[in-house]
Formats: sequence, structure tokens, C-alpha cells
Amino acid sequence: MNTSVQHGDGTAPRTDPLSPGTHTFRLGALLQRYHVHGSGPVCVAHSGGPGIHYEYLRMPALEQHLTMVYVEPIGTTHDSRLPSHPHGYTRERYSKFLEVLVNQLGVPEVHLLGHSHGAFVAAYHALHRSDRLAGVVLYEGAPVTGPEHGAEAGRMVEAFAEKHAGHPGLPDVLAAFGAMASISDDEQTEAVARGVLPSYFADYWGDEERLAPLRDAVRATYISGLDEDLAPDVIDDRAALKELAVPALVIVGRHDVICGMRWGLELHDLIPDSRLLVLEHSGHLGHVEEPELFAGAVRDFVLETGARNTAG
Repeated sequence: MNTSVQHGDGTAPRTDPLSPGTHTFRLGALLQRYHVHGSGPVCVAHSGGPGIHYEYLRMPALEQHLTMVYVEPIGTTHDSRLPSHPHGYTRERYSKFLEVLVNQLGVPEVHLLGHSHGAFVAAYHALHRSDRLAGVVLYEGAPVTGPEHGAEAGRMVEAFAEKHAGHPGLPDVLAAFGAMASISDDEQTEAVARGVLPSYFADYWGDEERLAPLRDAVRATYISGLDEDLAPDVIDDRAALKELAVPALVIVGRHDVICGMRWGLELHDLIPDSRLLVLEHSGHLGHVEEPELFAGAVRDFVLETGARNTAG
């Protein structure tokens, strides 16, 4: 894969690929961006969706301890889209792009943190391209997709609806879930992402003044979940994860409706010697709901499993 590097504003290359700010490099006809904040050991963060823009995943509490490298996943911006867009964004392709990005950073090893769909990508990368990984954080992930995962999410959404029966905001949340299957463009993707977000917190409506700005700021791009041949990128990592050799931290929110406790516990059981953090007062976004506990666990995991990836 041919690459050329252009950092910062695109006019003057920076010599340090881990200097604070926005960095860009070219992957063939595509541009790959990443954003650096903080200092210390390097942790690369891959956001979810697929198609949710990276900003929601900013972790200021963690940036006090680590050099956080936030990836803009390919496809989320117009200049990073595949010719087959919105199709073709498989885990294999995300992983290849991650490999190039990690090689650009200039440190022997990094930790990789994936959230939601990003956790599926991170697991795949740890299974297939682990050479430069000191550890992996699977944050609100699962070992499978497909009907089994969908049925569990449906059950959790029903429980959410029962818990909040009568709340004036509930019909809009349920309507957004109902619209998921018919999404076909960026505008619909963003509307659904914002629409379902109250269910992604342990108590959105109890803390709406703080959380509503995050909801309003969510940006999203339509990614189909199909490969170039229009076949689903179906996931079942159960057998492979039993052989995972990379140190792993699994993080799950007690109230997550999408990748909840069942899947967090199963990941922990499958992965040899993995660590598990259950965030008792969080849903799908524990880095927002319980930031200090989240940051402390990730910091400790990174410091204890790798000492060769410090920047700054």
C-alpha cells in the first residue's frame, strides 16, 4: 500500500507524527487522518458505528496520562471514501489501514482501544496483526454479530422501554431504532445515531443538560456493513479469541443495550488472562458517564502491559 505523509494543516509536514493536533497521510487515492492529544504511552482509539465520527470518543481524563491517537476511520469523510462507498468497509480493510497508521507513529508498540464497532475491528486486528500491539482494550464489544447479537439487543431495548414507559422522549428513541433497517444515506444515519442515543446512557434523561450537547454534536456517515460484493461482513470470533495472545482489557457498562453485559462477560471468558471492568453506572458510553473510573482502568492496563511506546 503506497503512502505519503502530510501532517497538520497540509502545507508544512511535521517531523513528529505524535505531535499534538491533526495529522494526515495519503493511502493511495484516500486520505487518512488522526488526531493526537495528551502525552505518555501511545493508545490508538478506533470509534464505532461503523460510520460514527471520532469526536464523541474524546477522553480528556485519559489524555492526562496517555498519548491518545484518535483515528478517523476510512469512509467517514469524503476524501477517505472507497470507490465502492458505502460498501467495502470490512474489518480486514479497517485493520490494513490501522496497520499503516501504527507504522507511521514511530514507536515500537502501541495499545489499541476500540469502542463498539471499533471493538470488533480492534479484536480482528489483535488476532491478525498483533506484531506492534502491546495490548488491546475491547470497549463495549462482542464476539459475534448477526441474529444472536440482534436478538439480545432487541431484548435490552425492550427492557429500556419498560423502564422508561411513559417518558415523553421514549417514542422518539423507539422510532429511531425502528428506522435503523431502512437507513440509506448520511442524513438518516446521523438522525438515527442521535435518536437512539438516550438509550446508550444509564440515565440520559436524568442528566440531560450535560449529555444533550454530546448528542447534538454526533456526526455520522452511512456505511452499509456490506463488502464490495454486497455480502455482510458477519462476525464470529468465539473460536479465535480463545487463542488471543495479546493482553486484553474488556470494558462493559452494566446498562448497555447494544453490546451489554452478556457480551462483555463472554469476551472476558473467551480471552485467556483478560481483565474485565464492569462500569456499574454506565451504558454504552462509560468514558462519558464514569470518566475517572474508565480512565484509571485503561491507564493502569497500559502502564502494566507495555513500557516501550512512550511519546512526549
